Order: sequence, then structure tokens, then C-alpha cells
Amino acid sequence: MRAAVYRRFGGPEVVTAEGLPRPEPSKGEVLVRVLASTVGASDVAARSGTPWFARLAFGPARPRIRVLGSDFCGRVVALGPGARRFSVGELVFGATNAAMGGHAEYVVVGEGGAVERVPEGIDPVRAAALVDATAMSFLEETAGLRAGQRLLVNGASGAVGSAAVQLAKVTGAVVTGTSSAANVGFVKSLGADVAVPYSDQAAVAGAGPFDVVFDVAGKLGYRRARRLLEEDGLYMTTVPSFAILVQAAWTRIVGRRRAVIAFTGLRPEARVAADLRTTAELARRGVLDAPVEASYPLDRVAEAHRHAEGGKRGHVVLTLG
Repeated sequence: MRAAVYRRFGGPEVVTAEGLPRPEPSKGEVLVRVLASTVGASDVAARSGTPWFARLAFGPARPRIRVLGSDFCGRVVALGPGARRFSVGELVFGATNAAMGGHAEYVVVGEGGAVERVPEGIDPVRAAALVDATAMSFLEETAGLRAGQRLLVNGASGAVGSAAVQLAKVTGAVVTGTSSAANVGFVKSLGADVAVPYSDQAAVAGAGPFDVVFDVAGKLGYRRARRLLEEDGLYMTTVPSFAILVQAAWTRIVGRRRAVIAFTGLRPEARVAADLRTTAELARRGVLDAPVEASYPLDRVAEAHRHAEGGKRGHVVLTLG
């Protein structure tokens, strides 16, 4: 099979299409012919080896995992012994989580894990982008977001941010989304009650105070976000840093405003599977979509990485079928 392989940390050019042995399913597993897989922030961090926490997860000197990609969509082509949940030919989507491996023509997944049938009418590229291992976890588990609460999504036009806006509106929250000036209209189209440019800090403050600030890209920071929060408000980010680790520990003890970070890639597979079932249902109901800005064939994987790390509107997807 062909796969996107990298053997050293560096720029997008270190990822190339190569031939690898095709995996085979073991007991309770299914073999999926991958048709599409997203290229997201975790893939960019793993490939570049930056920021610092990426080396803790992917290797201090050289990559431990050679094939990246977690979110995928494809067709079941073979069943391991005892596997009965899916049939050969079914279109499925799912997440391999920390194991990665989705940027390859074939991937093996446990049939009881984070894999579901694709809702009718959704194409493979869109289905791969629908897989969400971050936004739902942060809003439901970390924030416990409730109807009527005010949420600020800082970085609302990207993959995680666009999902967060839609999911928060399903919950019944009042959502303010920030983005570049060029993407304000796009954020509004996702359902945000208020959409403003990052640069318009007066407008951001005017939409608050907020019960929850979700700093998707980690560029706002707790010190600035603190002024936007209610007295018992919550700041949360996806981006690890020394500052947020200290702030998370400190705010558990002092004051009522809290700062938190969650490592969604380390969540139990059962929780990711539950989120995927919810995602499938929301997609069937037509209340959740996954905007895709661009898709690239496997031979252009370096371009896909370059696009993903340069900022995007929604998702960048690698196509393999």
C-alpha cells in the first residue's frame, strides 16, 4: 500500500508518499480501505516536532510514528476473526487516536472502537472531516456547557472552532466567534450569534462577559481572557504551554475563575466512540456539518501539510481513493 511517511521532524517537505506493507486485521478488527483523512493541527505538530510537547508525544529525537492521520473515512474490505459488526463494502468513518496511521491506503481498527457507519448522503471527504475528537470533548466534558451560557470561541473559523460553534448552538449556548476579518462572514454562517475579527477587542468585550472562553489556537491566553470572563468563568485551551500548566494548577486553588487544558488525544477509546455516535446522529439530522477548504491527493501530502499549518477555513483533507 501507499502511505504518507515521515522519518524526521521538519517542514512539510519531510512527508512523502512511500510504499509500505498492507496491514491485516486480527481478531475483532476490520481492515478499511481509506478514502479520505484529515490533516490537522496534531499532524502538523507531530511532523514539525513543535511546540515542545509534540516531542513528548511523538519522540524526542526522531518520530516514533511514521504515518500520521487520525480521522478517516473508508470502506471495509476485510474482517478479522469474530468481527461481525460491519460488512465488507460498508462506508465507515472513525478515529485511530494516538495510534495515528490514517494517512495510508489501508488502516486496521477494532470494530468495537471509534468507528461508525457514515450517515447516508455524506461523501467520504466530508465524513472524514466530521470526525471530532476535540470540540465536543472540551464543550461537554471540560466545560459542561449548558443552554443559555455565553461562550467565546477564539479561532472559530478553523477545524475545531467551526465544530465548536455548531455544537454549542445545538446545546443552546449564546456563541461569539472570533476570526480573521476575512472569515467573519463564514463564522456567522456557522450559526454564531456574534462574529467579530480578532482585532476588534472592544467588540469582543462588548459581547461578554462569558461563562466559557474556548481559546482554540491558544493565542488569547488566560491573562487576557480573564478580563472577559464571568466571576466563576472558565478559560480552556487546546494548546499546552508552561504558562497554562501553571495557571491551571493555580486557579484550582485561588479565585473562582479557572484555567484548564485537556489532552483529548489521551481520552479512552470508549469516550471517543460515544462522541462519534453523537456526531453521526447530528449529521443525520443536518445540524452539524464539517466545512472543507481544500483536499489534496496523497502525492501532494506536503502541500496539504503546508496548507494546514498556514491557517485555514474549516478542514484540509488528504484523499487516498
